[in-house]
Amino acid sequence: MTRSVGYRWHLRQVMAARGMFATTELGPLLAERGVALSREQVYRLVVGTPERLNLTTLAALCDILAVTPADLVEVTVESRRAAKAVSAPTTAAVRDLRPRRARIVRDDKA
Repeated sequence: MTRSVGYRWHLRQVMAARGMFATTELGPLLAERGVALSREQVYRLVVGTPERLNLTTLAALCDILAVTPADLVEVTVESRRAAKAVSAPTTAAVRDLRPRRARIVRDDKA
């Protein structure tokens, strides 16, 4: 059995619960806490799911929104069964299905 670990990013929902609906509101609040992000970076942080996140940025977001990191990041774990390997059929009929070499016959009667 294999386990797949992932996460869900809830920044947009937490911002909406606090009455912040525009990503432009977040940029100046981050800058006040020493986190300098461009307008585009703030937009991607809110709208998308970040692959990497600086801990200073996470701490600033938690301070701005008065939440804990657990409110922003939800860890998900899925257990999966390993697929059984399927062996290829080895019957004689399959083995005999090989292409035959073509014979070219010239018509030189001219």
